[in-house]
Amino acid sequence: MNIQNLEKKIIECRKCNRLVSFREKIAFEKRKSFMKWDYWGKPVPGYGDINERIMILGLAPAAHGGNRTGRVFTGDKSAEFLFKCLHHVGLANQSNSDYRQDGLKLKGYMTVAVKCVPPGDKPTPDEKTNCEPFLAQEFKIMPHLKVIVGLGKIGFDSCLKFIKKSYPIKMKDFKFGHGVRYELPNGLILFGSFHPSPRNVNTRKLTFEMMVKFFETLKKDIS
Repeated sequence: MNIQNLEKKIIECRKCNRLVSFREKIAFEKRKSFMKWDYWGKPVPGYGDINERIMILGLAPAAHGGNRTGRVFTGDKSAEFLFKCLHHVGLANQSNSDYRQDGLKLKGYMTVAVKCVPPGDKPTPDEKTNCEPFLAQEFKIMPHLKVIVGLGKIGFDSCLKFIKKSYPIKMKDFKFGHGVRYELPNGLILFGSFHPSPRNVNTRKLTFEMMVKFFETLKKDIS
């Protein structure tokens, strides 16, 4: 399957009734500050260059970020922080991620484990399972993939679940934390990172300096 067909399949998906209802409700009601926006309100596919060596894997689109703009980590505070860091270390051509045609280019591929925004940012186990085939295809379409960044524990665990289908690994052997690095049985390298959420940034659980150091470290594995 090529990237265009995969994106089409993702965007057309209506498998999870709860997520379909929620994403469309958000798109209809809108946030007051975005009333002039034509919200995306559909599953959000990955974005970037599939021929690069790094995948950044998050949880799900934000209600008024990816669910509004149609691109992951775009148009919200998490994106604002993340792309300042990515630009600083040379993994993005600009420090902002505002909308789909804003000129952003990544030296990597960015996606989410769950393609629709979930209520309270908490997808159910069945919803996560329903999206697993899409993530599996995203892994397969990256011929030079070497490094995966799990942004937050769900992104981190989603990678491990994919690996577990082919190799007898134990999830408990891979403890999540910021900056952890694991060499996986299939040759890929998995890094864990705190999610760049406003809560983590505002409480300084995650700082600009921490994230820049993190990306500088993992770049050594893709050079």
